[in-house]
Amino acid sequence: MRHIFLPLILLLILVLEGVALDLLPSGLIDGDIMITPHWVLMFLVLIAIYYDRRNSYHSIVYALIFGLLFDIAYTGILGVYMFTYGVTVYIIHELRNMLHSNIYSVLLFGIISIIIADVIINMIYYFVGIMDAEWINYIMSRLLPSILANSIFLLIIYPIFAKRLEKWKDNSMK
Repeated sequence: MRHIFLPLILLLILVLEGVALDLLPSGLIDGDIMITPHWVLMFLVLIAIYYDRRNSYHSIVYALIFGLLFDIAYTGILGVYMFTYGVTVYIIHELRNMLHSNIYSVLLFGIISIIIADVIINMIYYFVGIMDAEWINYIMSRLLPSILANSIFLLIIYPIFAKRLEKWKDNSMK
């Protein structure tokens, strides 16, 4: 039964991510600032750090599956989020052994993953012709606010799921 928890949590977060911008005050959204929620990615970072072992790749499989689901539900181009989340979570999965697993390293890996994912997504959209903003405007009005907003989300879910993911990992070894 506990093997179904991670996909259900990811599915719930995927659905909530679609309405995330509706939860923000309208003054934030109506201005020049554009926040991109990457809540699924933030939970995948937690899975990569606290649930995966050195030789298991649950987080990468979930990144590919839920990236594709995100593409189907929210974007017009299939494969962008699937590819981006897969690559980003793989990088975090490989980097996670460099630091001890604590709130600071999780926050650092979360910020790194947001930067990698958002830049890859926007590079793909730039080459396809969907995004045409200058990079300095993109960094100031979209990337930095997205880093801040997603870091706050990561700090909210960290105390809820970090120990629980470790416990589920230990229970899955039995």
